[in-house]
Amino acid sequence: MCGVSSRRERPPAPEPLTPLIDAHTHLDACGATDADDVHAILDRAEAVGVQAVVTIADDLASAQWAARAADWDPRVYAAVALHPTRANALTDDAKAELERLASHRRVVAIGETGIDRYWPGKLDGCADLVEQREAFAWHIDLAKRTGKPLMIHNRDADAEVIDVLRAEGAPDAVIFHCFSSGPEMARVCVDEGWLLSLSGTVSFKNASNLRDAARLIPPEQLLVETDAPFLTPHPYRGAPNESYCLPYTVRALAEVVGRSPSDLAHETSANAMRTYGISR
Repeated sequence: MCGVSSRRERPPAPEPLTPLIDAHTHLDACGATDADDVHAILDRAEAVGVQAVVTIADDLASAQWAARAADWDPRVYAAVALHPTRANALTDDAKAELERLASHRRVVAIGETGIDRYWPGKLDGCADLVEQREAFAWHIDLAKRTGKPLMIHNRDADAEVIDVLRAEGAPDAVIFHCFSSGPEMARVCVDEGWLLSLSGTVSFKNASNLRDAARLIPPEQLLVETDAPFLTPHPYRGAPNESYCLPYTVRALAEVVGRSPSDLAHETSANAMRTYGISR
């Protein structure tokens, strides 16, 4: 996962837009350590129309924390997995703990898991592609055994991710978190019935290929997310992101696809509630 720049000032609160669900955020990476911190982040989000969030784990300690955070605030749900770059930590003990956490009633997805071809060789201790593929296959099986959606991290690995999904057999619900590929990959995912979750990257000036892909996503296969504290939408790129910033992304996406922000808010929230099995 990439870091946040040294520009630390938070973006101003956007005009409210509701209902919204942040399909993928990292409350711990946003600085939350306890229940009070979580409440404060969710209060800021709720003030602009974000009614619920799914906080995502990327290592075992984060998975344990995410499950606890989901118990601290009724607006929080969790997903558990080892991030692809940490796939080499998927020991038997780690598998047992993730299986235990996956049974938690407020853990609504298995993720983020998948394949990352960017960080190997750049990040010390990063799992290699063989380790990532093996861990991805195990998480796919866990999603199928628990009946929970599979949340995929895909960085520069379209072909590899598709290959593993087809070899293992995809779960009933598959979410491509922070979808950042082009139209060809979008067509494959749409044809398979998978969901594509768009983040602030859709607003970036250099993301024309992603915007072309976004126009191909049917309303019923679209989610929105912050991936906070990363990927803050334009014009605040580089500042720390948080769930309250989600309306900026939705309004930018609405311009891209030629639909109203209100329609996108209602559609993506309904999709998140259906996919994650949550209610508000």
